[in-house]
Amino acid sequence: MICRKNLLSVLLSIPVLFATALFLAFPARYAKSVFDGISLWALNVLPSLFPFLFLTGMLSELRLFPLLAQKTAPVMRKLFKIRGNGGCTLLLSALSGYPVGARLVFTLNEGADIDERFRLSCLCSTASPAFLVGVVGAGMLNSVKSGWMLLFSHFLSVYAVGFFLGLFAKKQPPYRHTVLPTTSPRLFAKMLEQSVSTVLYVGGYVALFTVFGQMLADCGLFSFANSPLVEGFLRGLLEMTGGCAILSASRSPLVLPLVCFLSTFGGACILMQQLSFLKKAGISAPKFLLVKLLQATLSGVLCYVSVLLFP
Repeated sequence: MICRKNLLSVLLSIPVLFATALFLAFPARYAKSVFDGISLWALNVLPSLFPFLFLTGMLSELRLFPLLAQKTAPVMRKLFKIRGNGGCTLLLSALSGYPVGARLVFTLNEGADIDERFRLSCLCSTASPAFLVGVVGAGMLNSVKSGWMLLFSHFLSVYAVGFFLGLFAKKQPPYRHTVLPTTSPRLFAKMLEQSVSTVLYVGGYVALFTVFGQMLADCGLFSFANSPLVEGFLRGLLEMTGGCAILSASRSPLVLPLVCFLSTFGGACILMQQLSFLKKAGISAPKFLLVKLLQATLSGVLCYVSVLLFP
């Protein structure tokens, strides 16, 4: 075990030292990459994420939350075999997108067992409608129709896989959420502070992974990419938003399915954001990544069929 930890430490140290050396050797180039990442976050992520972070935080602390949880509980038990706060968590997550769902799974579902939390984390791992339709569809692809096709394929694949996982869930007695939140006089300030902290946390991830992507490009990793299609997809596996932006420059009919795959999978940047919360909830990272790959593949196929049916 000690040898394995030492080996892991060495393996992690090598790329860190290499990245540090590159940054010291070319500070202006990679400082610009940091700026590009921050700009990408400020223009595409911040407007769609910050309001929902604040609003979902407020809602989870108000007395309306347990009422919504009780109303959605029967549907969640029947479709996905998830009890308690799962329905309300799913609703808030679907509106907010990454990484709000992961945070809500951790903070609002402590009473659920590990199997339920895992399946709920897979259901709550989605991009927001505002991002898919507004940012990617209307903004990057200049097509609201494409945004709605992304939205349909994305959510259908996530929930279809969630339904499939529920078929193998252990039978458990239903329970109702009965604890009403206690509204604090400092609720507004508390939620604002948490929202700002989380959105800055996300911005840090986007900036860092943008720099890492540029470093990999400078090392020749994307040198064989002769089109925006290939380069955008590879970069998207690292940082999803930037990859989608590059893909949108291509005229290939595969653009929309590949964007849908990346939006559903999330890329390394978003996956690490989610896992930072989900690991605290006891979620297995390899299992979660396997489910995300399945969801992404299904979403890409559904989107490709949609493109063929509705060109």
